[in-house]
Amino acid sequence: MSIFSVYIEEGCITCDACEEAAPDVFEVTDDTCFIKPDARLDGGYDRNTEKSGLKPDVVNTLADDIMDAADGCPVDVIILVEEAEGDAVPEPEVAEAVEPVAEAIVEDSADTGEGLEGLLSVGDRTLNILFGSQSGNSEELAAKYAKRAVDYGMDATVHDMDGFDLSSMSSMKRVLIICSTWGEGDMPDNAEELWQQASSDSAPKLDGTFFSVLALGDTSYEFFCESGKDWDRRLEQLGATRLVDRVDCDVDYDAMAETWAVEALAALAAVDGNGTFHEDQVEAIKDHVGGTTAVASGEDGFTVPSLESETMQVEISIFRYDPESATTGRDTWVCALPGNISVMGALRALKNTHDGSLTFRDGQDDDPTTAISVNGRLILPGSVRIDSAASQRGDSLQLRIEPIPAFDVIRDLVVDLWPLERSRESSEPWMIAATRAGANTSQGVIGTMEPSVANHLHSITDFCSAPLLHSSSDATPHSDEYMGPAVLARTWARMNDPRSSARSISAMQEIIDSPSGIKAETDLASIRRQNASSRIISDALLDARTATLGRDAFNGRHGKHVWWYSWSVKSSGMVNDTVLYRQVLGPLGLFGNLFSGVTARMVLGFTRTGGNMFNGMLGMVAPPAGIGKMPKQFNSSVDNHHEVVAIFNEVDGRF
Repeated sequence: MSIFSVYIEEGCITCDACEEAAPDVFEVTDDTCFIKPDARLDGGYDRNTEKSGLKPDVVNTLADDIMDAADGCPVDVIILVEEAEGDAVPEPEVAEAVEPVAEAIVEDSADTGEGLEGLLSVGDRTLNILFGSQSGNSEELAAKYAKRAVDYGMDATVHDMDGFDLSSMSSMKRVLIICSTWGEGDMPDNAEELWQQASSDSAPKLDGTFFSVLALGDTSYEFFCESGKDWDRRLEQLGATRLVDRVDCDVDYDAMAETWAVEALAALAAVDGNGTFHEDQVEAIKDHVGGTTAVASGEDGFTVPSLESETMQVEISIFRYDPESATTGRDTWVCALPGNISVMGALRALKNTHDGSLTFRDGQDDDPTTAISVNGRLILPGSVRIDSAASQRGDSLQLRIEPIPAFDVIRDLVVDLWPLERSRESSEPWMIAATRAGANTSQGVIGTMEPSVANHLHSITDFCSAPLLHSSSDATPHSDEYMGPAVLARTWARMNDPRSSARSISAMQEIIDSPSGIKAETDLASIRRQNASSRIISDALLDARTATLGRDAFNGRHGKHVWWYSWSVKSSGMVNDTVLYRQVLGPLGLFGNLFSGVTARMVLGFTRTGGNMFNGMLGMVAPPAGIGKMPKQFNSSVDNHHEVVAIFNEVDGRF
């Protein structure tokens, strides 16, 4: 059977069977199961009821795991769509819905990725940049071009060659190599081990990889840029496709490196999500990034380009709340609006022309405190166009507008921002600097910092709206004490800032390690999937959590529980509801529990509330389902379970 797509029907009991069989495809939450964005062509994060196709590399490598997950589903809600014979992309069936606007949180925008906009936004847009550096120049360039890759519609990841897994390169579509040469044509120290692996006969084939190489060197040496030349030659031998010729830079490398970057980024951006290179789109991408599509033509040499788009039919569905009756509902309007109007402008237009009772938090277009959810994505409505935020079906745009999570709804889209402000105030967000060495310049003595450190600290706090980031967390609605990701991200950045004094670092560590600190965050996935900068912030918060748990040495209330059960227990308000679902499935279910770890947890009387690991002979005599009686702790709720649950989600790979 050749799988085209996989989706999940209603009725999922969140039993973990699918995630255990295929963790790269399925993710189980409190309420249901989702198909991960990395597995899908449309990049959506839901049950895939629209039946988007899976990425070819997922089908090729994980088909057996996906079928095992479908076979192991106890309620048969995992449905596999077989690829039609002779058709590369069969048409998915679309189920009718009474309210199509509210059917899914994340809508498909364009599976096929037609046009330049589709090419730069649909499917896998990952760019991997590897640097080999002795003095730091290559590393600095890698960080610089990774940040610029966003303009080309790519999500860049920088890899130090030291410790890089060469086998993973075979699954990468876009690769940039930036490597300097050391001594008499030698590899930099951090690239030597990887080069030995690449030079061996066991090196992986790179038939689906597109690449370009930037070589740094010094013409005063005999083997000028030899390391870059070696990488360029070897990648081609392994089957990779060179899109832009290698550039060999001398000591003054800035101008040549910049020219190479413009060509290389545009060429790799023209590789679509399926790994096909669209050469005819390279120049259009350059124009799109450089803003040269609208040229100067006026008498004064410049004409302001038109940013307007054609009027389109827009279906807007808005959450409504009646405070008098404490009831909620949804109003839907179909109207004609230009695609370039902002979401805030659309709300104002509705209020002025359709319904004067519509109430929302209005203000300046660049107000960072006014955030709403559109089609499941958190945005600042004054700065986002409706044609970029809406899902498009045919000639119609669809917007599903809701209040941001984590804030109390007062009137329609009005939100309470004081919990965040109180948390920010309690974190004492001011800098207490340490005495440190500086540089004597013509402007006086100034402090210095490594460029890589400065770039990292800046990226952690590079979010335009603290309320928007705060509302991305799933934990903030359930914990009044939790400080939230926006406050903790800034605190973690200051804690790692070399300018901070030892006394202030100690105070910030207490904040991070406190019960209202990072351990109160349940799941970083809700933060990570918002946008590119949120992924960087999510990784920083993961580092903060790992550091906190490392300082605790995994002792006390949670330690042994984390060690044994970190990958098996899920987030919920009850102790072991997922365990109970599986434990009552009869003889076959009980047999399956022997291999899933469920029976082991029941026998040991495991509870996330910090109870004893072993609670008597009841679990040893017979499984609880066999005698119709559960141990007390299995029926008790966890009042403040976020602190415990946090340890079970995305700690790191040490378990």
